[in-house]
Amino acid sequence: MLSIYNTLARKKEPFHPLIKGHVSLYTCGPTVYNFAHIGNLRTYVFEDILKRVLQYNELKVKHVMNITDVGHLTSDADEGEDKMEKGAAREGKTAWNIAKFYTAAFKKDLKLLNILPADKMPRATDHIKEQIALIKILEKKSFAYRTSDGIYFDTGKLTDYGKLAAQNFEDKKAGARVEVNKEKHAPWDFALWKFSPKGAKRQMEWKSPWGVGFPGWHIECSAMSRAYLGQPFDIHCGGIDHIAIHHTNEIAQSEVAYDTPLARVWMHGEFVVIGEQEKMAKSAGNFLTLNALVKKSFSPLAYRYLLLGTHYRSPLAFSFEALQGAQNALDAIYDDVRGFEKPRIGCAEFEEKFKTAVNDDLNIPKALSVMWNLMKSAYPSHAKAQSLLKFDTVLGLGLARVLGHPLRIPARVHALAQAREKARAARDWAGSDSLRIQIKKMGYHIEDAPKGYKIKKTHS
Repeated sequence: MLSIYNTLARKKEPFHPLIKGHVSLYTCGPTVYNFAHIGNLRTYVFEDILKRVLQYNELKVKHVMNITDVGHLTSDADEGEDKMEKGAAREGKTAWNIAKFYTAAFKKDLKLLNILPADKMPRATDHIKEQIALIKILEKKSFAYRTSDGIYFDTGKLTDYGKLAAQNFEDKKAGARVEVNKEKHAPWDFALWKFSPKGAKRQMEWKSPWGVGFPGWHIECSAMSRAYLGQPFDIHCGGIDHIAIHHTNEIAQSEVAYDTPLARVWMHGEFVVIGEQEKMAKSAGNFLTLNALVKKSFSPLAYRYLLLGTHYRSPLAFSFEALQGAQNALDAIYDDVRGFEKPRIGCAEFEEKFKTAVNDDLNIPKALSVMWNLMKSAYPSHAKAQSLLKFDTVLGLGLARVLGHPLRIPARVHALAQAREKARAARDWAGSDSLRIQIKKMGYHIEDAPKGYKIKKTHS
């Protein structure tokens, strides 16, 4: 039985979909004003694992991930610049071109990390009509009010506002991080629609019953999740930074509008931290992209493997030393499975242990332990191969591409490696380094050992 941690209930619960055999899944996607950093990508890997585990349990998943291409302001208080407009100014391009470029870059990252594509990836700018319709409902129910800069949701009329984060109004007041907009009824009231500044024309703006402007950030997810999945749907996911504001506000506006829960289960992944336990963030300037790792000759799947080693609800401390360890482990797995025989009947005892692990709130670190124990076991390689391929439908490490395919190293690479070994023996370090660079340019690298060396394919 699959059990998962529900943020709303604050406990692990057995998972039962609304419709037998089918799961409706909504995952908050990127704001496409810049490259995703590896902390962002951890959330998408966690959601991919969730989706794969659901499928492993023979459930059919309908997955929707939004693309935020308007309305996400630089401040949680609905102040500051729209991130899309800011990105456009930074690069001297239109906001529309910025959105197109960074959406493509994001999709490339997903592919490199072997993340299964969503069934739908709707853009906020394509669903302005649905967002306006939702705001109209809130206005009719007297939960929306007007200020000089926009239309806001009146949280004071909702008795259970903040329930996802177990907050109350006094908690939020004490923890307020921003100056209060004097026109708002309460500091935590949030924008449903923002007006374009007077005397200025934004690149992204639309006519509405309230005036020319653009939607607030939160309204898009409520409108699009309902449009594609209905309400309620099964599972809503995101990073833990979405709990207190974005997801709290989604719940408020959706439940008021339609008098029913937005989602039955809420799941959130923890941060990647760097340095002194500091959250990785673009605003802090301490972020790394996936491409930065690739440029250092790490495989994107080595980063995926690194993520699998820490439970999604625990912070992950990133370091290049840890990433190198993940790369070494992944290379070792590939080296082993290359020599395996054609898959036949698998190892039932290990398959049972693996399923028990992944069904315990996605305990992938334990599942990896099961995988390694299987590889070290006395079972024949054809049985290991069968089970490993089954495990990899969850792990997503690309084992099918290497299983049973021994690495064939070109004769030219062998010759360069042997020449490098002679140069090292003669203490010709400059020559040795030059040959190493030539080998690297051909897509291989040398691992030196006390006795000899080993040639490996460089992953990229």
